[in-house]
Amino acid sequence: MPETKVKDLENLEGDAALARPDARAVFELAKDQGQFQEWSDKLMLMAAVVGSPTMQALLDNPRLTRADTGELVIRACGEDLGDHAVNLLRILAENSRLSQLPMIAALYSELRDEAEGTIEADVISALPLSEEQKTAIASALKTRLGRDVQLNCSVDEDLVGGAVIRAGDLVIDGSALEHLRQLSSALVH
Repeated sequence: MPETKVKDLENLEGDAALARPDARAVFELAKDQGQFQEWSDKLMLMAAVVGSPTMQALLDNPRLTRADTGELVIRACGEDLGDHAVNLLRILAENSRLSQLPMIAALYSELRDEAEGTIEADVISALPLSEEQKTAIASALKTRLGRDVQLNCSVDEDLVGGAVIRAGDLVIDGSALEHLRQLSSALVH
């Protein structure tokens, strides 16, 4: 693996380690309140606000205090956040961890999916999939993973043919491009 990819992976794992306790705390609160969807929506909103280039430029302003950055994000998210979400933003701001919100949202989503017995699967195909193909893939993944499957389908013509499926830790690369890479590698060795 190239050095930059290793560093990116290490950074991603480090981000996940930092964000995991916050994601778990939000998950437990959402579970206690019976508000899984509401918290998903709030976290996605907060992550989008913090991740926007305009907000990033504002948050990087050295004249703003940590408390100021938290209040800035709270105002940008609007009035419907609720006390718990506002408190979360203030704590993250005070600890200079607002940038962790996208990872917190992603980890929360995984915890929610696991609790609800579902999993999201990304299917990238060379051509658009028919409804029958989507149903067959979802059914096969449900059988293999033992969970209901939500498919997120997209098209990447560079695959030439076939598809790549990612569901949690499972990756199935049935693309023609991957088969060509394997053939090329076999011919070289």
